[in-house]
Amino acid sequence: MIAPAIILYTSFNLYPILSSLNMVTRKWQGMRTTYIGLGNFARMLNDKIFWQSLGHNFLFMGIQIPIMIMLALVLAAILNQVRRGRGTLRTIFFLPCVTSLVAYSVLFRMLFQTNGLLNNLLMKLELIQSPIGWLNDPGWARATIMIALTWRWTGYNMVFFIVGMQNISNEIFEAAEVDGANKRQQFFRITMPLLRPVILFSLVTSISGTMQLLDEPNVLTWEGGPANATMTAALYIYRQAFVLNSDFGYAAALSYIVVIITAGFAFTQMKLLGRRD
Repeated sequence: MIAPAIILYTSFNLYPILSSLNMVTRKWQGMRTTYIGLGNFARMLNDKIFWQSLGHNFLFMGIQIPIMIMLALVLAAILNQVRRGRGTLRTIFFLPCVTSLVAYSVLFRMLFQTNGLLNNLLMKLELIQSPIGWLNDPGWARATIMIALTWRWTGYNMVFFIVGMQNISNEIFEAAEVDGANKRQQFFRITMPLLRPVILFSLVTSISGTMQLLDEPNVLTWEGGPANATMTAALYIYRQAFVLNSDFGYAAALSYIVVIITAGFAFTQMKLLGRRD
């Protein structure tokens, strides 16, 4: 009875992992392979584009994730107080994360092109004198990626925070009000500490997702442009394996580095924010 599950797990999980351990020791040239030991890792040390791409992941992680988490907390706190239309509002904020990547990318390209809707609106309002190169300038291209990620995933995290807030007993807040605590004090002294497990979950999943970021820079900024300004580690690995060199061994070696870094971040967060007895 469990044979189908075992076969599927072995075929699509266990075998690829074991196969990749052999793959990282080889250099691929088409379908021909050559054993090079740790040569792929030595090559990685001198690969400036990979380290630049990894730096972009850290940049998105350090700026976009805190903004997204704070927005999700604020929206959750507001919607948690709403009594009518809460379900409708929750659905509206959650919809972006289930939107088709193609539709979402086309929408943002229309908005952020040099002659797009956003630049035209800002110029009509006289907030800018000339169009901003949202997708052509390296700095603005990174900002566009962060805006897109925030728009898409804030509602996703907000839903978890709302559920966490609804599981906090009202008696705790009533006791705090009796003691003279205002809404701001209740939020930072009661809600935030009791939401720590949910915040930890959101941080771990957000960082993991950011380390695997591929779709937005690939579609929105045309394969990590301009001049690799939005190239991420996952997109670089994909291009090494399937676009540029078909060097699956080198791509696998880079993937292991990304996995180790992601696991290190997750372990650190669990140590810092995990529940203590």
